[in-house]
Amino acid sequence: MDVRQWKTDENGYVKVFLYRNGLQHAVSRAPAVFPVEGGAIEVAASNFGLKRCHFVSDAGIERQMRPDVHSAEGRRARLDERRPQLSRLIGIVSIVALLVGVCLLLQQIAVPILRIPPIAEQIGPVEPLIHLPLWLSIGLGLVAALASTERALRMRYRWWLDAAGN
Repeated sequence: MDVRQWKTDENGYVKVFLYRNGLQHAVSRAPAVFPVEGGAIEVAASNFGLKRCHFVSDAGIERQMRPDVHSAEGRRARLDERRPQLSRLIGIVSIVALLVGVCLLLQQIAVPILRIPPIAEQIGPVEPLIHLPLWLSIGLGLVAALASTERALRMRYRWWLDAAGN
């Protein structure tokens, strides 16, 4: 399987490539179902990575497919196997970074809306709860981007955290 987030069709759908013995066997847009011997491969993508990449046998047994060891996802999976505590710590830091980013984004959205004259007349003057210097805002944005990349490499989709990628 090869899912390239940046490789979309003319309608903006993510393309999913199925390879067999090193040769491209089929192409579909996500979500995709590829019939294969003994079952089917089901693939679904979000805006930030894979939601699902499973082999479903004819008997209905599901198994998550393992990434290629040379891919970024494969290296992340190998870190998880070899250093589970470090992997867990990285995962926790990435979730905290994303939640901080979401809170700051909500503030940046809410303050201008609450300053609209009819709204401001009802609730009074509104000031941001947190004032950040530009360098810190940029730094937090970069950390949030790295955290979202880490989430995508884990291949573990959680609706409450990754739902923006539907």
